[in-house]
Amino acid sequence: MDKSLQKASGIKRGPMLAALLIGTFVAFLNENLLTTVLPGLMREFNVDAATIQWLTTGYMLVIGILVPVTALLQQWFTTRQMFMSAMVLFLAGTCLSAVSPGFSILLLGRVVQACGTGLLVPIMMNTILALYPPERRGAAMGLMGLVIMVAPVIGPALSGLIIDTLHWRWLFYLVIPVALFSIVYAAAYLKNVTELSKPKVDILSILLSTAGFGCVTYGFSRTGAWGDPEGYGMIIIGSLFLLLLIWRQLVIKEPLIDLAVFRYPVFSLVAVLVVLLMMILFATTTLLPIYIQDVMHLTAFATGLLLIPGCMLNGMMMPVAGKLFDKLGPRFVIVPGLLLITISLWLFTGIDTATTQSIVMFNHILLFLGISLVVMPIQTIGLNQIPQHLFPHGTAIYNTFQQIAGGIGITLFIGIMSSGASRYLHLSPDPTATHEKAQSLVTGLQTVFHIEFVLAIVALILGLFLKKPPMQH
Repeated sequence: MDKSLQKASGIKRGPMLAALLIGTFVAFLNENLLTTVLPGLMREFNVDAATIQWLTTGYMLVIGILVPVTALLQQWFTTRQMFMSAMVLFLAGTCLSAVSPGFSILLLGRVVQACGTGLLVPIMMNTILALYPPERRGAAMGLMGLVIMVAPVIGPALSGLIIDTLHWRWLFYLVIPVALFSIVYAAAYLKNVTELSKPKVDILSILLSTAGFGCVTYGFSRTGAWGDPEGYGMIIIGSLFLLLLIWRQLVIKEPLIDLAVFRYPVFSLVAVLVVLLMMILFATTTLLPIYIQDVMHLTAFATGLLLIPGCMLNGMMMPVAGKLFDKLGPRFVIVPGLLLITISLWLFTGIDTATTQSIVMFNHILLFLGISLVVMPIQTIGLNQIPQHLFPHGTAIYNTFQQIAGGIGITLFIGIMSSGASRYLHLSPDPTATHEKAQSLVTGLQTVFHIEFVLAIVALILGLFLKKPPMQH
């Protein structure tokens, strides 16, 4: 048994996990609260759409920069110090946003919030790895997945309800007491369970990481990155910085991100699966509402109602999938999940202008049921293989891959959809007709889902090679 598990053996894990879940839930809930209020904020602050989008783009950018550095931070600061700092930053950003007199201060508040949010998921994952032995980590990681997946579902619906009855500032006012409760609860129950090694801080690695991940995240977060020279330019520049970062990690004695994790085959295989699945997940959740509103002509509220069953089932199934993973092993959970994802994407390739709401809902439920059986279990099996001193690096790498892969998926597939739609309209005898515009969108989406179907088949084949690795201690 490693030192962290020995230290955790006398700790009440339930209250510890609850403290982490409460903080992470409120942070992820707030991340999605502004989606329905952006048009109103444009009018109130007299700014255009490109400017107001920085309230979300800036949030993503800060998280993309911060997550890779968490591997170093978790080796220098205790669990309590990291979590309390993250929640205090989040609370400060929330208060600043609530009283902001103008757009600039609101944006600053969101950036401060993002600094806290960016720290929380790596802290939670690393603490779960330290708190629970390998044979019990699946269930705990499943609870974390529930929080991460359910909060984005509740966020837009809750914000819509608040905006209909109260001022937009209440989106932040109502979060303040919950954040305060999280801090007080964590102060009472959160214990230090990780070992501090305090490695040498390599400033050049931090600068390369910040520039690399910052440029790549910004490039992919731009909605116009497909065919946009600035978006491509930032991605290329960021990639060059990342290549320098990789070289730097291989030549220094105490790297910022220890690439030794890739010596473990299961960890590396899971990293590829994380990229494929996050590309599919983020792209589908972005494009499906466009289809529902622009082709099926449902309102934004009705779109949310149509997609809620799949998202809620996903959240409820994640803890169940974690327990099944602990009892049955990876192949009996992950492979069926990948098969469900593949089947759902094959069904999505057949959507057209006559597809009914019930079919879309069924396909969506099938997709998210598959996701619930795969996303957290594969990360658990990957992290179970690496030794304890590499946990911070493993969690940072997986979370960074999720962030970047999500951005790539959204940008790539929106571009493919738009290109397919443009080609259809170019050949159409009446490109201005409403039904032709709808059909062009369907044509583009069918191309996207065919490509996603191929990626899902690749993921399914890779999943067949997953087996329970020897546990590292």
